[in-house]
Amino acid sequence: MVIKRDGRREEFSKEKLLSGIRKACQKRPVSPKVIEDLVEKIVDEITDKYDREVPCMAVGERVMEGLRDIDDVSYVRFASVYRRFQEATDFVQAVKKMEEQT
Repeated sequence: MVIKRDGRREEFSKEKLLSGIRKACQKRPVSPKVIEDLVEKIVDEITDKYDREVPCMAVGERVMEGLRDIDDVSYVRFASVYRRFQEATDFVQAVKKMEEQT
């Protein structure tokens, strides 16, 4: 089960995870195999660390870490939805932070 931000519990869906990552990588030079490998890695990490329930934040952070290593644009796309960017400055700050880490 995934514990959502508002406290709801939702069945973990590998397909939903895959879909979200595919959307972030859409029209980017990221192969389907790389995406599938990232999903498998995230699922393995989550199942190793959590028994029954996982906070949605743990899933989202792992996705962002993986995308940061794969493709910068996909990372910013995912972060914009995950972190609920409201203004253009939010994008600029995310890119600056990403550049500082590399």
